[in-house]
Amino acid sequence: MAQQTDIQETIAMASEPSDPFTDLPLSKWRDVFFTLPEEVQEHLIGDMHRSALEMFIDGLDPDEVTDVLGYTDEETREALLTTLDSERREKIDFLLSFDPESAAGVMSLDYVTVDETRDFPEVIERVCRFEERRGRVPTIFVTDDGELQGELPGAALSVADPETETISDYVQETPHVRYDRDDEEVLEIFRQNRERSVAVLDEEEDILGVIHAEDLLRLLEDARGQTLYEFTGVAEEESVLDGPGTKVRRRYKWLILNLGTAFMAAAVVGLFESTIAAVAILAAYMPVVAGMGGNAGTQAMAVTVRGISLDEVSLNTGKRVIFNEVVAGAVNGIITGVLVAVIATAFSFGEFGLLLGAVIGISMVANLVIAGFFGAITPLLLDRVGFDPATSATIFITTATDVLGFFVFLGLAQAILL
Repeated sequence: MAQQTDIQETIAMASEPSDPFTDLPLSKWRDVFFTLPEEVQEHLIGDMHRSALEMFIDGLDPDEVTDVLGYTDEETREALLTTLDSERREKIDFLLSFDPESAAGVMSLDYVTVDETRDFPEVIERVCRFEERRGRVPTIFVTDDGELQGELPGAALSVADPETETISDYVQETPHVRYDRDDEEVLEIFRQNRERSVAVLDEEEDILGVIHAEDLLRLLEDARGQTLYEFTGVAEEESVLDGPGTKVRRRYKWLILNLGTAFMAAAVVGLFESTIAAVAILAAYMPVVAGMGGNAGTQAMAVTVRGISLDEVSLNTGKRVIFNEVVAGAVNGIITGVLVAVIATAFSFGEFGLLLGAVIGISMVANLVIAGFFGAITPLLLDRVGFDPATSATIFITTATDVLGFFVFLGLAQAILL
């Protein structure tokens, strides 16, 4: 694993990435290439000599060749396609005609179709021919007059009694999706069915291809990674192997926006400068109040965003969600507020004693209620107006908890302690 990481880093950091890549044994090209970030893949393919590209795609499956050719210009693509045998070229042309972000863009052609009237020896012969030609066992779809009936498990070929049983006895229902549906719909079908494969159909309900579980799992990981990137303000296409210039270019706008909100919080603190000067110990507890509010708001936001993505909640139906988060914030605020009040009172050696503990405890309750409210309502509002809540909600929530949290905390301190 460490060696693989070193190879990836060497290729990603090279000004001419084709040099370290082609220095590898040809047998390793496929495994290394498809573990590289998309941006590095594009740079690498653009840097490779056409003869090296010919050797590379010669050992790839049609759907993998399609991915590689997606990074080439039209002239290079046409030249490379002419080097392939007619059967592979036909399959690749077929796959290239689809949107890569659709179900058809994810599917492979590793399947065979058999009519349900066929007997088991005929099916076995068909599967063996495919395996000899492609080097892998295909998914077996059963049809009736061209209409998909389901999938025939490969194990049925070895356990069925051809004298007394028919294909129909073993057919299992298989999920299917239209070729033009986007990745999210494919993932949703996978989540609902947890099946081994999904059939891809055209407008006439004819089978175009198959999406296997590993393809869906890759999509799922991509979706999770995208959510994580959006949540933290990092561009989806950013890779751990990117150079510092690329990282700066993709992050600075987000950081500037956060800087603006930080100044808003600083302005609130500035309103109570004399209070902090008179009760210096308040400065020690300000990060506690702000940090707890930010964490609670993020928790509420995460739950709400998940509910939005699963179509469980919207702004019209979100009153209960908001109420639940506010109540949960109040209860959690009481629990943590009591703890921090006890600690503040125990370590307060000045004249404020219990009053300081009360100020901090009440502020904690108030800020967690604020966090629950804004953590729930902000994603719902952003979703209503057409913005992605995962991308933009966090900054508004932390601004609310910081600005209002400091205002409540310092305002109570000014009213009670002075």
